Amino acid sequence: MSRLPAISKARKAAFDLLMAVQRGPSHSDDLLRAKAVNALSAPDRNLATALVLGVLRWQIQLDHQLQVLLKRPNAKLDPEVLIALRLGAFQLLHMDRIPARAAIDESVELAKQAGHKFASGMVNAVLRKLGSSSFNFSEETAAQLAMAQAYPAWMVERWANFYGLETARALCRHGQTQPALTVRLGSPTVEAELMAAGILLEPGELLTAARTVVSGDITASPAFLEGRVRLQDEGSQLVAEVAAGAIDSSPNEKKILDCCAAPGGKTLILAERNPQASILACESSPRRLEPLRKRLAAHADRVECRLADATALAEDQVFDLALADVPCSGTGTLGRNPEIRHRLHAEDFARQAERQRALLHAALCAVRPGGRVVYSTCSLEPEENEQVVAAVLAEFPSARRIPLGPSIEALLSHAILTSSGAERLHGCLTPEGALRLLPGAFHTDGFFIALMDKR
Repeated sequence: MSRLPAISKARKAAFDLLMAVQRGPSHSDDLLRAKAVNALSAPDRNLATALVLGVLRWQIQLDHQLQVLLKRPNAKLDPEVLIALRLGAFQLLHMDRIPARAAIDESVELAKQAGHKFASGMVNAVLRKLGSSSFNFSEETAAQLAMAQAYPAWMVERWANFYGLETARALCRHGQTQPALTVRLGSPTVEAELMAAGILLEPGELLTAARTVVSGDITASPAFLEGRVRLQDEGSQLVAEVAAGAIDSSPNEKKILDCCAAPGGKTLILAERNPQASILACESSPRRLEPLRKRLAAHADRVECRLADATALAEDQVFDLALADVPCSGTGTLGRNPEIRHRLHAEDFARQAERQRALLHAALCAVRPGGRVVYSTCSLEPEENEQVVAAVLAEFPSARRIPLGPSIEALLSHAILTSSGAERLHGCLTPEGALRLLPGAFHTDGFFIALMDKR
C-alpha cells in the first residue's frame, strides 16, 4: 500500500480547525486552546494558530482574489477544496517566510486527502496563478474599505455611519491584528516568578492587576497551571471591576447576582473584590456549567453555580448587585474571533437585543431598592448597547442611569486603575455616562458598560 505524501502537522491541524469553524458554531479562540492544538510542538502550534486566524481574518478578500482566477468564477466549491485554496492563498499573499512551493504543494495534498483528488489539479493551477498576480485595494469609501480589510460591506458601512469613516478604518485594521495576550495577576509575587521563568510582561494600560505578555509561553508556567495567573482581556477585567466597586463599602454581607457567569473570569473578580459577599452565578448552558464550577471551586463556600436562566429566577431572591454581562454579537472581539464576521447578519441584532432586554429587565427586578445593576456587552452595535438600556429604562420607571465618571475616580483612588488609564477612560464616556471601549483605543476587545440603580 502506497504511503500518502506528508502534510505538516501545523497545516493539517489548521485545515481541521477551519473545517470545524466552517461547520459551526465553534469559535476559533476556543478551538485553538483544544487538546489537539496543545499537543503540537510550539513552532507547529504557532504556525497553526497563524494560519487559522489569518485565513479567517482575510477570508472575504481571499475568496475574491481566488474567484477571479477560476475558470468558472461563480462555481460553488466543496468546503474542503475551498479551505485548501484559502490556506494556500493566505500563505502566498500574507506570509513572506513560507516557501511558495510548500504552500501550494501541501494545499494540493490537503484537497486530495480530503477526498477531492480530481479538484487537486485546479487547486494547483489557481494557486500558481495567484502567486504571480497583483491586487490593489482602495479604502476611500466604506465599501472599498470593507474589501481592503476583508469585512462584510454592511458591517463597515454601519460603523462608518455610527462612528465615522476614520474610526471604522481603525476598527477594521485593529481586527486584522493579533490581540494582546493579557493576564491578571493573583498577587504581586507572581510577576517576579514569571519574569524569572523568562516570561516578559508589560504593565496593563488600565488596571494595576493586568499585564500584557510580550514573550514566553505563559500557559506552560506553574503559576498559570495552578491558577495564580489567568488569561483575561483587560476590558473584561474592567467590567468586573466596575461591578465589584458598585457596592457600598459597609461591612454588611452583600448578595450578588451574576446573570450570565460562564466562563467565570468576571465572577472571580467579583468574589475576590467582595470577600464577604455571597454570589449566585447563573449559567443557562449545561455544557458551560461544569467548567464554571471548576473555575470557581476555590470560592465554593460562598459562590453558588446554578444551571438557571436569569430571566426566570424566583421573585423572593433579592440582591444588592446584579451583573448582566449578556450574550451578544461579539463584534468587539473580531480580532480574537474573526469568524464572527462570516456568521453575523444585520438582522441578528434585533434578535440579540430582545434577549438582552429581557436579561437587563430581570437584573433590575432582582435587586433591592437602592441596589445596582451593571449591564455590559462585547458589542460595538448601538442596538445591543445604548438602545437596550434606553428601552428597558423606559419601561422601568424606578430605575435610572448612574454616570460612570465617579466610578472611574473611585477605582483610581483604590489603586485598581492606573492614573493614565483613568484619565483616558474619561474620554471613553458616552453622553449618557456609559463607557464605550472601542478596539484599538486600548489593547482590549471592544466593550460597553452601563451602570444603573433602582430607587
